[in-house]
Amino acid sequence: MLEGTGGIQPLDEDDKDNIRQTIDAEVLKREAVAFRSTSVTRTSGGLAIEGELQLRGRSGPLSFELTLDDDRRLAGSVRFKQTDWEMKPYSALFGTLKVVDEVEVGVDVRLPQG
Repeated sequence: MLEGTGGIQPLDEDDKDNIRQTIDAEVLKREAVAFRSTSVTRTSGGLAIEGELQLRGRSGPLSFELTLDDDRRLAGSVRFKQTDWEMKPYSALFGTLKVVDEVEVGVDVRLPQG
C-alpha cells in the first residue's frame, strides 16, 4: 500500500502507478530487493525473524517480529533508513515532493489451513 500525507489532494491510482515506476527506476535502479531469514523463533505472540536484507547491492542484518492471530493472520512491519543503505531519499518537484529517510515495510498475510 502506498500512502501520502500533507498533499493538496489524495493520491489516485495513476499517481500510485507513477510512484511505483519511479521507485523502481530511480530509487532501486531496477535492482532486486531480497530478504533471507537466518533465524525464525516462535514467540508468545507470533514469530521473531532475523536475517539479511539485500538492497541496492548492499547486504546487512535486519530483524523484526510478526504477530500471529487466531485466524492464522501473520502481520507486522519493519522500519529502516534509506541512508543506512547508501540510498538518497527520493525528491521531486524542487523538493515539494519528498520521501522521508525512514521507511516502513509491512507484512500482512493469511497462512493456509493445514
